[in-house]
Parts: sequence; C-alpha cells; structure tokens
Amino acid sequence: MLTLKDLTLHYGHSQILYDISMEAKPGAVTCLMGTNGVGKTSLLKAISGTHPRSGGSMVLNGQDISARTSPHARAQAGIGYVPQGRDIFPLMTVRENLQTGYACIPKSDWTIPDEVFELFPILKDFLNRRGGDLSGGQQQQLAIARAMIAQPKLLLLDEPTEGIQPNIIKQIGEVIKYLRSKGDMAIILVEQFFDFAYELGDHFVALERGRVIHNAPRAETLREDLLAKVSV
Repeated sequence: MLTLKDLTLHYGHSQILYDISMEAKPGAVTCLMGTNGVGKTSLLKAISGTHPRSGGSMVLNGQDISARTSPHARAQAGIGYVPQGRDIFPLMTVRENLQTGYACIPKSDWTIPDEVFELFPILKDFLNRRGGDLSGGQQQQLAIARAMIAQPKLLLLDEPTEGIQPNIIKQIGEVIKYLRSKGDMAIILVEQFFDFAYELGDHFVALERGRVIHNAPRAETLREDLLAKVSV
C-alpha cells in the first residue's frame, strides 16, 4: 500500500531523517519504534504532508504521490492521520468533529458510517457533547473515528495509547485488530508502549537518530532484540 524510498526530512538546516526506505502492506500493522527524538513523528508528518519531505519518493497504492505535498492532497489520496495529542476541536461537538472528515471526500459520501459507532459506541451517546469536554480516552477514540470517515487506504496512528486509561487502551487495540482483519487498509503505528506494539505488530521498523536500524517482519524480529533497540 505504501512504499518509501530514500526519504529525507529537514527542519531548517537540521536533517532529521536519513534515507528512510520501508513498506506498509494492506492487512498488516507496521510498528514504527524507537526512543524519543529519533524521528518517528517526523516520518508520519512527512507521509501525511504536514511537514514537507526534503527528498525521496512515496508511492501509495501504486501511485507516486511524492508531488502531493499538502495534507489535504494526501488525505484525498487515501491517507488518514491520527496525530500525537489527538488535535480534536475542543469547542466543536463530537458530531461536528466527525464531520470535519467530510472535507476530503465527495459530498455524496458525507455520512458517518455505522461502523464508527459500532467500534466506538460512546461517541454515539456523546454526539452533541463538545470535544473538549471528553476524557482523554474518549478524545482518542474521536480522533481515530474522525480519520476513519474518509475510509483511508493508509492509517497513521501516532502514540494512540499516550495518557489513556487501560480499558480504553484495550479497546483501541481491538479496533486496530479489526481494521487489520478487513485486509484493505495498511496501518502504521508509532507507539512507546512496547508490549502493546509488539502484540499488534506484523512488521517492525526501528529508528535511531533518524536512520532505520531494524526493518523486518514479526517472524524475523525477536522480542528481546527489538526491545534492546528501542529502549532508552
């Protein structure tokens, strides 16, 4: 679904990512791992278009989208992004937050799929509640649901368990498993909670100082070896 080749990224004169090459396949969870500051979020920003890459190519579902640098163009191409910190609109209702996902799809598709409420039933109960009045876990569910509105081909999840209570973490894990089981979506998961990521991952990419130091499927990734590479 996604192929990156020699992707680089700079902030000003500082280079953050160096020649990142990796793939994310449909029906699989690719875990992007590493300690704080190694470039994981920067890589998601490059993929989503929220920060321009400096070089390299990006192919989504067989189409080169390297030139589509804006976030809305990437969203229209099929990339859904759930950023770290969630970035929901606090003064808008749950319904209105979900409806912001309409921006990148045809008007004929402007509807909230039943699947969203089946996966996150609490959102149906809170449709008229403001986003800022939700708990952290509920906001995370809303952020994932919002990304699902456009039925993305590629879903980027940046630390979805951060600051979330254990019961919601378990629910989010079940949602990820369900989306993977459908077989038509690739998922890239950035996660510091090692056990959560290792349980879900089908393929593991570890970064160190902006470079790939591990890129292998689960069958070739020993838990202890990976933990040693991504631990502080």
